[in-house]
Amino acid sequence: MWKSIPAGGPERVMALADGVFAIAITLLVLDFSVPRGLDSAAYRRELRDLLPNLGAYALILLVLGLFWRDHRRIFRFVERVDGQVITLSLLGLGVAALVPFPTTLLSEYGREPVSVAIYAAAVAALGATHLGLVALLANRPQLRGEAVPEEGFLLYGLDIAASVAVFSLSIPLALTIGPAAMWGWLVLVPVKSLLGRWANRSHRRVHRENPSRPGP
Repeated sequence: MWKSIPAGGPERVMALADGVFAIAITLLVLDFSVPRGLDSAAYRRELRDLLPNLGAYALILLVLGLFWRDHRRIFRFVERVDGQVITLSLLGLGVAALVPFPTTLLSEYGREPVSVAIYAAAVAALGATHLGLVALLANRPQLRGEAVPEEGFLLYGLDIAASVAVFSLSIPLALTIGPAAMWGWLVLVPVKSLLGRWANRSHRRVHRENPSRPGP
């Protein structure tokens, strides 16, 4: 599967990705339940016990929603797939399907350093597959034709690489200093903001130099 042999258009890979992300996002909802026949005190207690699950669901909706958006954007530049694109996509989808498990660990055992490390490893692995796809497309114009991100593949790749680096670094930090390592994920806010400004400047410069160039 790793051979760079053309294998048709990207439609089937995108359809598979849409299905996997949709299923992964809804998996945690299956754990939501309240027993019948409870009195008022027990009913309120059951609702309180559901709060960690609700938090986990909000987290997985945010994380997988962002990764799904990125996956869709990456495949906007794909005209043809090969064995390498398919393999990286399958690896990423496998990790995406696994993400509900470390998310549950984080919500129920968030004080355990191992839970934080496992979650960070899953997010970093998913980001790494997307980064691999971007690198392939940047170096294989035959797979994408003339399509490129408005900010260029370098800045686009750096944006994904920042997430991979931050979550990867938080793995040893979590095992060393504990769950406080999660605060380090907030560094992505200013980093992403800075990269976004660079991307906007690059986009404006490209359009000044070539105003007739269409967006992706």
